[in-house]
Amino acid sequence: MDDEDAEPSKPAKKRRGPRKATAKYLENSAAHYLGRFASSSANLRQLMMMKVKRSESHHGTDPAEGAKFVEDIIAKFIRLGFLNDASYAEMLARSLHAKGTPLRGIRYKLAGKGIGEDDIDAALIALEEEARTNNLDLAAALTLARKRRLGPYLSDDRDIREARRDKDMAVMARAGFSYDVVLQVLEADSVDELELAVYGT
Repeated sequence: MDDEDAEPSKPAKKRRGPRKATAKYLENSAAHYLGRFASSSANLRQLMMMKVKRSESHHGTDPAEGAKFVEDIIAKFIRLGFLNDASYAEMLARSLHAKGTPLRGIRYKLAGKGIGEDDIDAALIALEEEARTNNLDLAAALTLARKRRLGPYLSDDRDIREARRDKDMAVMARAGFSYDVVLQVLEADSVDELELAVYGT
């Protein structure tokens, strides 16, 4: 094929740089994010400040001005009810517990989202009040054991369970459960015994 018959090469797409962090752009971006994900105010602040920093290096944005835009946006969304750290903490605590996360794991993950100690404490109290048990850690351990087929959820046969004991202990330890809770789950004679200990009759 002659060179003149060859298709002309398409110009390479110009890579777009970060958008300039104006007040309007940041507010639209924050609103779009909150439309897709629940968030704490600290998490949203961190995400928006990353946009400010990129804009600073690319457009020369004043970081102090950008930070003020971000704080104004967060205050507005809190006022309108789109950001509520207490509600977010309760929702996340409930979700984590339902996945089999122990209390200290829930506390750690909430703190990692920038939730304050008061809101964390209130979320854990709310979780205890709505649960059908007064032993949240054991209830979470049962959830994990059921999902991962650990201890009595694997088999009633003690020999089969004993062969897996060390691996099962490691799984529960990595999830953050205390040694006492791990033993209570793995040494239970049956699923019924465990569920009775957690939920009563």
